[in-house]
Amino acid sequence: MSRIGRKLIDIPQGVEVVLEGKKVFIKGKNGSLVFEVRPDIEVTKENNQLTVVPGKGTENLLKTTKALWGTTRQILFNMVQGVTTGYEKKLEIEGVGYRAVLEGDSLVLHIGFTNPVKLKIPEGIKVAVEKNTVVVSGPEKQAVGQFAASVRGTRVVEPYKGKGIKYQGEQVRRKLGKRAAATTGAGAGAK
Repeated sequence: MSRIGRKLIDIPQGVEVVLEGKKVFIKGKNGSLVFEVRPDIEVTKENNQLTVVPGKGTENLLKTTKALWGTTRQILFNMVQGVTTGYEKKLEIEGVGYRAVLEGDSLVLHIGFTNPVKLKIPEGIKVAVEKNTVVVSGPEKQAVGQFAASVRGTRVVEPYKGKGIKYQGEQVRRKLGKRAAATTGAGAGAK
């Protein structure tokens, strides 16, 4: 039995959930999302709660069905959270002359390369730029995380000077340079 899969999903006020066959439509103040459930998993709605159970005829639960039971429940829970409160990732840009600018439906990053890096903002994602901080937000957790990861991946923070793009609050492990290591005696042989 899946501990996560057995948990019920409460549907808050203002959120509309419609089940059509194997598709689940969830609509709220932040937008609407659709998820297609696998054939061996069933979703039911009663008393403002969603229940996710393995389908009938799967008494000998396959390993994949067990794994996807909990995963399906968590995806639906994240969708309900997304249409009510939404998800947000903040990225910090560090480096002399490094900056981000919004141009139409693209995020343009000036991060030390010869040409600026242009990233097309996916549909349903909102991006805001405040000084050296890029805020990525939206109702779909996976889409917000994926776009934030692509922004971060354009120039990952290097460990010597700390220049690059990182998540807000992320700790970057810094290294000593050659000169600093030589003066502290870390690399030199002791007599």
